[in-house]
Amino acid sequence: MRSAARGEAGRTKLKTHPHAGATYRVIVFADGSFGVEVSIPNSEPTTVSRFVTEADAEAWIAEHRQRVQEQAQPGGWFRNSARRRARS
Repeated sequence: MRSAARGEAGRTKLKTHPHAGATYRVIVFADGSFGVEVSIPNSEPTTVSRFVTEADAEAWIAEHRQRVQEQAQPGGWFRNSARRRARS
């Protein structure tokens, strides 16, 4: 599978990582633990849980943003996912 789609007049249009436009919000649960609400455009928000501290939740957000940025580079997410499919 290719990492790009053909646009008008045969030009190649790069795909965007699905989480590239995500927003993140730290939330507090009743028991005092923390979660991260992840909102992706045109999707329902989802919650990643449970973190012991707010700093742990913030660190997860920073790491996730970094992964998304790395995977959005040429040879990142789309190329790797195609390799995984080819191996199975």
